[in-house]
Amino acid sequence: MSLIWLPQADPGLSRDVLGGKAFGIARMLRLGLPVPPAFALTTDECLRFHAAGRSLAADLLDSLAAGIGQLEAATGRVLGDPERPLLVSVRSGAARSMPGMMDTILNLGMTAPVQAGLAELSGDQGYAADTARRFTEQYARVVGTPAPADPIAQLHGAVAAVFDSWFGERAVAYRKHHGLSEDAGTAVTVQAMVFGNLDDSSGTGVLFSRNPLTGDPAPYGEWLPRGQGEDVVSGRFDALPLTALADQHPALHDQLLSLAVTLEREGRDVQDIEFTVESGRLYLLQTRAAKRSPDAAVRFAVMLHDEGLIGVDEALAMVSAEQLAALAKPHIEPAARLAAKRLAVGEPACPGVGFGRVAIDCESAEDLADEGHAVVLVRPTTDPDDVSGMVVSAAIVTEIGGATSHAAVVSRELGTPCVVGCGPGTVDALMGRQVTVDGTTGEVFDGLLPLVAAGGQDIPELARIAAWRAGGTA
Repeated sequence: MSLIWLPQADPGLSRDVLGGKAFGIARMLRLGLPVPPAFALTTDECLRFHAAGRSLAADLLDSLAAGIGQLEAATGRVLGDPERPLLVSVRSGAARSMPGMMDTILNLGMTAPVQAGLAELSGDQGYAADTARRFTEQYARVVGTPAPADPIAQLHGAVAAVFDSWFGERAVAYRKHHGLSEDAGTAVTVQAMVFGNLDDSSGTGVLFSRNPLTGDPAPYGEWLPRGQGEDVVSGRFDALPLTALADQHPALHDQLLSLAVTLEREGRDVQDIEFTVESGRLYLLQTRAAKRSPDAAVRFAVMLHDEGLIGVDEALAMVSAEQLAALAKPHIEPAARLAAKRLAVGEPACPGVGFGRVAIDCESAEDLADEGHAVVLVRPTTDPDDVSGMVVSAAIVTEIGGATSHAAVVSRELGTPCVVGCGPGTVDALMGRQVTVDGTTGEVFDGLLPLVAAGGQDIPELARIAAWRAGGTA
């Protein structure tokens, strides 16, 4: 079956069929959590689309119409109706998470009459105009054409664009770097929109059930009032710490943390959760296993084992050989650190030390790497188009964005030292320099500083992992 109505999805359907995003949504719906209704087009449809010369089959178009009908029945809203407008998101979802590598369109179904209807219903023309602007800009950027006036035509264009993005340059580069198959395809998830940009009691955020940078057991995340989800993960905005949500909406903050515990225990792993608050009501939009730094990977594995959530074999599987190798890398020699000139400071996003010549765009980074130079990529912020430069860089630095931004999430998966949010002017200040980046402290130093061997003494859990690998029970 090409279309799956997620509120009633068969629990036996795998993420290989549903894609990671829809798989997570179906999990949350089965648990009775507050999730907007959604349907998914399976990964097979992506492969069929490309095999047919990038064409949507007639039966798939019929399925899309049926899926929209189910969303309309579930929400009491109608796509394209100014009096009861339904807007939807159209998101990619490969079986294995590829953060930001493929395309998404939010607020689909927006037309001039719908914008007027939203303004009348909300009493806020600014909100309606902001939502319309977001849609028209994103649709044109992703699909490559202006949005048509017919919402169904919008939907067809968006679905085709998401399927197309499976073979987009950045997705191909990402899969090549990680050794992933080209044959898996991406699913498409179509979900009823909720609006974090609606009013002062609305916003969006990302929550990690535990700290993915350090491995600390405390929840960790960011909150952006009057924003939509892409604002946070794009890194184009400096979001607030999660404590700001606790200050503004203490009951919602408590509810969010409680739901995170439920999802972590059900998933038996640390969760990365995207959420939106619309006029004081919490909605969960996505959950998945969190990308984590090498330090955190080791700590999480031991912690989850000791809490009885996973066995030894599962704990060992959570820590890759690459992550163990990253932990063995050296750190800056203390005396050299004290004498060094600090050029920038920001928020640590992935620990470790990287150094090299600064490149301020991906083309330069790739050219320098091809010439045999170590490279540090420095950007105002990164987006999915920067992945080709990120994978060849020894460290990544951004001017804006927080610990849940694109640069932070991708760097943790790559195990590449990263510092984000160093402030405006950082690109100009570092351009042309040789620098050393400390992703553990969030500092960028002038020159190539000497390093000393890592001792591993700061991560006592390493001894447990080593004993398990050797067949012991420490």
